[in-house]
Amino acid sequence: MTTPTLRAGIVGLGHMGRHHARTVHHLDDVHLVGALDPAGDPHGAARGCPVFTDLEQLLHRGVDYVVLACPTAIHAELGLQLATAGIPTLIEKPLATNVDAAIHLTHAYHAAGVPAAVGYIERFNPAVTQLHRKLQDGLLGDIFDISTRRTSAHPGRITDVGVVHDLATHDIDLTTWITGHQFSSITARITNRTGRPHEDSLTALAQLTNGTITQHHVSWISPTPQRLITVSGDNGCLTADTVTSKLTLVTGCADPNNPHQYTAGLDGAAQLDLVPADPLISEHRAFRERLRGRPSMIASLQSGLDAVLVACAALRSSRTGATTAIDRRFAARQW
Repeated sequence: MTTPTLRAGIVGLGHMGRHHARTVHHLDDVHLVGALDPAGDPHGAARGCPVFTDLEQLLHRGVDYVVLACPTAIHAELGLQLATAGIPTLIEKPLATNVDAAIHLTHAYHAAGVPAAVGYIERFNPAVTQLHRKLQDGLLGDIFDISTRRTSAHPGRITDVGVVHDLATHDIDLTTWITGHQFSSITARITNRTGRPHEDSLTALAQLTNGTITQHHVSWISPTPQRLITVSGDNGCLTADTVTSKLTLVTGCADPNNPHQYTAGLDGAAQLDLVPADPLISEHRAFRERLRGRPSMIASLQSGLDAVLVACAALRSSRTGATTAIDRRFAARQW
């Protein structure tokens, strides 16, 4: 049976919007019918599709779903309009700039019964996808420590949020997704070395609801791009490098005379085989599955809300200098 072609629209033709446009053009069963950007399309990303300056004009094209790739500060305004109009939406990360806006967006889509998701593309990096699969299979046994490192020079184009909302939310989402456990508390410190309106680096120590300790470092003041996540467990550790798309396993063993003594050596390191894939194409395919009511590993709005909640707790901890508990009582609505 032939699968009907979906009609897609894109809001925002900046850096990520152009990547989304490229991706849609590569999908056999999705057709880009229009875009919205007040600045037009100077890079030609829409490839001849009409580019509008008003959301209603785009919706009149008859879209099956919209990719919301505009600046984070206006996600709530445009997302609420799309939810009211009944348009399924793939919202670029982060979901919103603050918890209230994230709650309102999540509630609006759930109340309207409209499918929506958050574009945490790192879930679809082949190294992370395989890492998640290996953890689900119990390769490492019990997990007791997770460490992430995500650094680069400042991208320049990001002006409405700092490194916590833009970068750290990737690692917050990945940590929660691969373990199946939420953050319970976080202690964080930030710096602002570049003089921009928002923070440009974060170092944080956190704990998950199951007791797992996590460490996170994100920075926009590093000349070296790094995107690493290392998971340690009873049987060794796995490190996913999403820059090179490699997954490395270092095996460990317990001392038979002392089962609580853990040892590991680099002689046990092995690079695991991965299936190459374009993460953004995989993300769009996963969203398509969500639209069709099928199981999908794309981040839900609730996951996007939780990432914003933890990011805001990290910023609060950096201001107070104290460990901050993640209070989900006001956000724990069952929609």
